[in-house]
Amino acid sequence: MAEEYGPELNDDELYEHHKVIASNGQVPLRVDKFLLNFLENTTRNKIQQAARAGSIWVNDAVVKQNYKVKAGDEVRVLFEHPPHEFLLVPEDIPINVVYEDDVLMVVNKPAGMVVHPGHGNYSGTLINALLHHVKDLPANSDDRPGLVHRIDKDTSGLLVIGKTEAAMTHLSKQFFDKTSEREYVALVWGNVENDSGTVKGHVGRHPKNRLQMAVFPEGEQGKEAVTHYKVIERLGYVTLISCKLETGRTHQIRVHMKHIGHTLFNDERYGGERILKGTTFSKYKQFVENAFKILPRQALHAKTLGFVHPVTNEFMRFNSELPDDIAECVEKWRKYGKLNQS
Repeated sequence: MAEEYGPELNDDELYEHHKVIASNGQVPLRVDKFLLNFLENTTRNKIQQAARAGSIWVNDAVVKQNYKVKAGDEVRVLFEHPPHEFLLVPEDIPINVVYEDDVLMVVNKPAGMVVHPGHGNYSGTLINALLHHVKDLPANSDDRPGLVHRIDKDTSGLLVIGKTEAAMTHLSKQFFDKTSEREYVALVWGNVENDSGTVKGHVGRHPKNRLQMAVFPEGEQGKEAVTHYKVIERLGYVTLISCKLETGRTHQIRVHMKHIGHTLFNDERYGGERILKGTTFSKYKQFVENAFKILPRQALHAKTLGFVHPVTNEFMRFNSELPDDIAECVEKWRKYGKLNQS
């Protein structure tokens, strides 16, 4: 569909620049709608503001928001971007701290909270909260204070934070060496055939949709990714599973499960917000739509986290309960299955 480059910051870091090249198969489409399809965390209002400011170009000419993008067009847009130092500011946001000592802390991130500031999310992130909670939090190689790993905005669950440079380095090496323990719980569409299994397939940016990742089974693109899954409970048209990660690629569980035909329940990015299994009868459709309202995000929770403490060398393992939205949705499916079996 298109090829995207960006984001890029100019010298004074006041703007964010994206460039998208329309593919040969692109049908004429308004430039604001076109950009909305390819830029993550961007609203139509933000794109229209850029158009009014004369900050959208097609083939190096300024265009209005109603310009229709055609095959081969090079589209560029410039968004105002807060200076970097304004992104990393402490904010008094509550954090669910599971464990804390002098060198690290384990937090239980709620769904809906972005981990670190970036385009479209300039405040209210976990990093902003951590900077208020911990003085002199060290930055990692990406200048993201305390971060050793991360989870998606709409994924809930456990994260370990390094409070010293030595702790960050020690913990990061464990994730790199695949010695850390990470277990997720997910609700997926369909009745997973095998009680357990392993999904292997390189994960990389989708060649046509830059907001998605894709699996490349032959390993010709992307990076190695390995997910081990196990069935926890079969609930008819959906299955509750456990996923253990060997690697930690972007969207790994989400894209691996879609690859084997079991997209995460209500995962809008990968098509899980549609009724993928079951009947098309109106009562069933209403039931699923009600389940979506209970769980308005992808059904994924980082439940277990294990690692060796950087100072004591003790292996530490932390567990978290399923959040209310996933637990309530699972119970709804459980009751639905019992009613339809009787």
